[in-house]
Formats: sequence, structure tokens, C-alpha cells
Amino acid sequence: MSEMKRVLSINGESREFVDSLFPGTVADLIATLELDPAMVVAEVNGDIVGRADFASHALQHGDSVELVRFVGGG
Repeated sequence: MSEMKRVLSINGESREFVDSLFPGTVADLIATLELDPAMVVAEVNGDIVGRADFASHALQHGDSVELVRFVGGG
């Protein structure tokens, strides 16, 4: 039996996940993408998600996620 695929739009690009690997929260997505949560601002479906809410903000099939990373430099 094959697993269902779920989709997220991440920074304008559609990305498919098999159901068992779908990131359930913003924190899960950030970990999956190997990003530092302290250096990321997240927006889901046009609403900013506070860093304190990353672990509790659930993601659903079809959500549009924008992740902006802060990069140091001079």
C-alpha cells in the first residue's frame, strides 16, 4: 500500500512529502530543512508565526509557508 502525498508551498515552490514524513509543525519543517530556528522568520498562509509558536503551529496539506533566514555579514 503506497503512502499518500501531501504538499506544502515553501517560498513559492511546491514540495511533496509522503504522509509519514510530512512536517506537522513549523518547528518540524524548519528541522527538516536543517535551518536554525533562531535565524528564521516564518509566515503561514499570510500570517506571521512567532518563534515561540513554531512547535505548536500545525501545518496542513496545501499550506503556503514563507521562511526568511537572517544572514550575517558586512
